[in-house]
Amino acid sequence: MIRLKYQNDTIMIKLTSKQQEILQILIKASSLPSSAIHANLAKRGSSTSVVTTKRALSAMVKMGVVTSTGSGRSVRYNPSVLGRVFLDINAKEYCDILPDERYGSNSYNFDLFQKFPKDIFDEEEIKTLDGYTEKFKQRIKNISSTIQKKELERLVIELSWKSSRIEGNTYTLLDTEKLIMENKEAQGHARDEAQMIINHKNAFYFIREHVSEFKTLTKENLERLHAILIKDLGVGTGLRNGLVGVLGSKYRPLDNVYQIEEAVKSLSLLVSKLSTSYAKALVALLGISYIQPFEDGNKRTSRLMANAILLSNGCAPLSYRSVEENEYREAILVFYELNSIIPLKKIFIEQYKFATENYAVN
Repeated sequence: MIRLKYQNDTIMIKLTSKQQEILQILIKASSLPSSAIHANLAKRGSSTSVVTTKRALSAMVKMGVVTSTGSGRSVRYNPSVLGRVFLDINAKEYCDILPDERYGSNSYNFDLFQKFPKDIFDEEEIKTLDGYTEKFKQRIKNISSTIQKKELERLVIELSWKSSRIEGNTYTLLDTEKLIMENKEAQGHARDEAQMIINHKNAFYFIREHVSEFKTLTKENLERLHAILIKDLGVGTGLRNGLVGVLGSKYRPLDNVYQIEEAVKSLSLLVSKLSTSYAKALVALLGISYIQPFEDGNKRTSRLMANAILLSNGCAPLSYRSVEENEYREAILVFYELNSIIPLKKIFIEQYKFATENYAVN
């Protein structure tokens, strides 16, 4: 259950399966009267009555996940940013639909970061994540410098391999280890693949050396991190001024450098206001990918920035080693098109648990 504070009131958000179904109907249609929502539920095989549907909608308006306009029989319901963010959607099923046939948006949501909730983990999730962090801190408390060096090398290898692999890099984990530890490039691979991996390594070490600069996300630390990650890859530095496409999605990010700069500022402000380090890291991970502020290397930068925020706040960094690449990509696409954080939040929690149990790096 998510607790959201509005002035002196605390609003509890706990959506039932029926309310999640209503949210999905509304996101598909944008705006509907209760009668049409009830009709859609009936088409899905639901026996929910009109009265029960109206009661569910009333509760959803009170929670803030749905807004209403008009009065009397003219009342229409719309999904809010809050509703989109907490939409529980099966990312694989959604992404199995051809891009042009999906019901998600193809354009940037200007309200997203302004109306984004300040609490995105419920109390049980925070308790779980804090428990992982405490165990992690106990594990690294008395380890020797020799062990810590080896642990750091292992994390850097696995992070560099998996983050690059998510972007289509074909190096194996063993290839990556030889490249990082022995500076031996794998035969039969493009030079850019090796460079991408080396850049990941350098970016992670840069974060550790400047950890105090990453308590939160800023335009300055974002650009510095991106510049390291795209070094010698033929990619321009600084915010882009032009269109970029997203493979496998109809979503089109902003293409105006002034709007992109405003979006980055808006995201930075949001991250600074979030209540936990976990939320800051997850929203940075999602938000940078969503804005696509650079001509290339955006998702790589988002993953390293999330780790930078975690490390600077005494938390474990993620390697993403055990995540399936398509599952990660699908979760990101769901955020692009529907603004739902739920699929990637599940991955984040799973990967954080994995990190605290498998690495001893601070």
